[in-house]
Amino acid sequence: MKNIAIFASGAGSNAQKIIDHLRNSTKGKVSLIVCNKPGAGVLQIAEKEGIPSIIIEKEAFFRGDTYVKQLQENNIDLIVLAGFLWKIPANLVQAFPDRIINIHPALLPKYGGKGMYGHFVHEAVIAAGEKESGITIHFVNEKYDDGAPILQERCVITSDDTPETLAKKVQVLEHQWFPLIVERLLEK
Repeated sequence: MKNIAIFASGAGSNAQKIIDHLRNSTKGKVSLIVCNKPGAGVLQIAEKEGIPSIIIEKEAFFRGDTYVKQLQENNIDLIVLAGFLWKIPANLVQAFPDRIINIHPALLPKYGGKGMYGHFVHEAVIAAGEKESGITIHFVNEKYDDGAPILQERCVITSDDTPETLAKKVQVLEHQWFPLIVERLLEK
């Protein structure tokens, strides 16, 4: 049974979908929630599900290896970024090579990079007149949204779509595909 740490900064809808999907799995389980925002909804999910959580402090996260050691002590096999808004420091990437994945709400390499998250992505996609958007699940390296892609899934953008309606379409794809990819990676 492999141990997963989910890093999240917000409400935690993807975290909940992954927890639900793996609830009866023999391959792995979510054993730790890591959050950088006290009061974030994902912490309530952790409490409700009986999953330990850590609230990380920015300075310690980016300097030193306190959290790397904590993850290793918790026997974490896979780190899943599910709406986590900080860049992952090099020491964490190096400690978990090809074992950190992220989901991005656009078809990378377009609309990725620093500051491109949530509504900012959807606004940019709509403003550019794109005909499709979607999700990219990818490995994490030292650069924003740059790691090798694992899966891309698409949705059509219609002329009456707004950033809000596009966000809903993209979230459907996230909830459908992210838990499946996490489970697939547990088999490796």
